[in-house]
Amino acid sequence: MLRHLFALMLVMALAACAGPQRVDNTVHSFARWELPTGGAAAAVPHGPQRYRFERLPSQGDGAAAQEQGALEATTRQSLERHGWTLADKDADARWTVQVSASTTRARDPWDDRRSGWSLHGHIVTGNGHFFWSPMFLFPADPPDYQRQVTLLVRTVPGGQVVYETRAEHDSRWNATPALWQAMVEAALKDFPRPPAGPRRVEIELAH
Repeated sequence: MLRHLFALMLVMALAACAGPQRVDNTVHSFARWELPTGGAAAAVPHGPQRYRFERLPSQGDGAAAQEQGALEATTRQSLERHGWTLADKDADARWTVQVSASTTRARDPWDDRRSGWSLHGHIVTGNGHFFWSPMFLFPADPPDYQRQVTLLVRTVPGGQVVYETRAEHDSRWNATPALWQAMVEAALKDFPRPPAGPRRVEIELAH
């Protein structure tokens, strides 16, 4: 019976993998292009725009700098689809773009290691006794991850934030360049005039 159950689970998993994978994001975007900047109004930008990336001190060294470079490269590709290009090193830019990403591992509510109870295999209780039941046959599920990509656009000069957007995605997938690319693309959906309020944006995962 267990053999048939595992075979059914395998067939279901293979069927799920056969179709296109989609990244489901919750996106929040805020635009304030009309803020006064130096006595003039920053109108909604149309046509080609040039920008440069801005980094926090924590994003400038070692492994953090490498990860930030990869994230900025993905952001650059997405912004190019909206007519925004990265300015050359010595060229003037009207905007700065700051992008960041974070991952939080969510605790499984069915797995409380402090009390010794687990619904993902055998149980060792708080007093050290071992307990087993068929309902605990399956191995522990992979952890849930809560990921977020945030992007800010500021004016040059002045440094006023005129655009803010973030994409949030919860899943058990491992972090891959394709996943971050889908989240950046979702965060820039409807740029530079986003609709009001949170919205759901699905992006097909690149292969």
